Amino acid sequence: MELPTADGLSAPLPGRCAFYVEKKKRYCKMIVGSGKAYCGEHANAEKDCEKKRIPCPLDPKHTVFEDLLAKHLKKCNSREKPKPLFYVQDINAGPAIVEDTPKDEVPLSDRSKAELNLLIKKLKTAVKGFKCKHEEKIQSHPALHEALNDPKNGDSAFKHLKQQASLLGNMEDLHLLGPNRCFVEFGAGKGKLSHWIHVALKAYDDIHFLLVERSSTRFKVDGKHQNSDTKFERLQVDIQHLDLRKVPLLQEKGLPVVGVGKHLCGAATDLALQCLLGNSETAPHGIEDQPPSKRSKLQQQPGESTGPELQPIPRAAGETAAGQELRVGGVAIALCCHHRCDWRHYVGKEFFKEKGLGASEFAAFLRMSSWATCGLRQARQTSPPQGQTDQTFEEEEHEATEEAELDSLEGVLNAEDREHIGRLCKLLIDQGRVHFLQQKGFDSRLLYYTSSDVSLENVLLTALPASR
Repeated sequence: MELPTADGLSAPLPGRCAFYVEKKKRYCKMIVGSGKAYCGEHANAEKDCEKKRIPCPLDPKHTVFEDLLAKHLKKCNSREKPKPLFYVQDINAGPAIVEDTPKDEVPLSDRSKAELNLLIKKLKTAVKGFKCKHEEKIQSHPALHEALNDPKNGDSAFKHLKQQASLLGNMEDLHLLGPNRCFVEFGAGKGKLSHWIHVALKAYDDIHFLLVERSSTRFKVDGKHQNSDTKFERLQVDIQHLDLRKVPLLQEKGLPVVGVGKHLCGAATDLALQCLLGNSETAPHGIEDQPPSKRSKLQQQPGESTGPELQPIPRAAGETAAGQELRVGGVAIALCCHHRCDWRHYVGKEFFKEKGLGASEFAAFLRMSSWATCGLRQARQTSPPQGQTDQTFEEEEHEATEEAELDSLEGVLNAEDREHIGRLCKLLIDQGRVHFLQQKGFDSRLLYYTSSDVSLENVLLTALPASR
């Protein structure tokens, strides 16, 4: 009988934990102690385990030896920490009590055919006048040329790189790439989008990055820039509670901000827009504000040499850095997971009300939005092939949806109709965001920044200060 190869998939690697992680379809990669078969986290799986491990009461996602619990609680990363200055409870959330919020959401599968037809009729009426398909602007950027042509990158990494390249290409077209500004990456994760923006702007000084992520993240790429002159600062806070005006870096520098994000999930997009523009003390700030001589330099075409001629975006006369309004130079956010939006946080409530819609219809449209991709995902997503890395599943949390399975309504609507209705739901929700940005003094649009075979969530929301 041939023994399985110790590759971490069919058999544990030498000196590594023998616990099989079912969700990841591989063995745990943690190094084990001398004479042990399992790491500390999976020690309970060992029959002769001398000490019992229990879930941490602060975060049950990890375990701790029961007799060392008191010591662990003093240093656990999930313990309550002093709130930073920029933490303001629910500053970007909507009102805690929303009058028309439905008490119980009714699954679509529990609705009658007449109710469903009425919802679809309301949806089609609401989107009348909007283009069902956005303009396609699949771009690239020289900053990623080497990585895109590196054969060491697998299919999954290549798809992520293509998305990053197109995001940078579109940002360059919008004149959002440049020095003397602060890029705020919402839902930053490992910080890869900020990393590539920095690579694209490495010739310039006075570029700053704020990476907003509520959870601790492993393998952060911003660590690569610790020795550079560029400032990378992580804000470990939920966007819901982030007041950018109180971030010391922005208070000190007084720079305009550019909000960016790649696959910002559901309600996080609305929270980010509120964070940037929901406060009365925020204002558009773009190249339109510049004198003609400076404006022409900022508006050079992509590929032209800007070099040191690119001018900073100055403060208004007599304006001080501390306590000033937050000035927003633009927004570029790749959208994702409409089924995870929330009526309380949604920035397009007024838009919905103007269309004669409310929280009840919004809740139904969220569920229906998952139809836009659920059929395609089922066709694409099978069990991972041998040798596939964890990076392949980086977007799984964005793509998985129980609503798609519960509310598929097979036999009532065919797959093609469900997909079309799902796309209309996404369109309506996104148009509410566009409306919000327009009300705040921005020109906003939606476009396809990558093809659906690269990512099923391929819509980019952009905004620039409107011409004055």
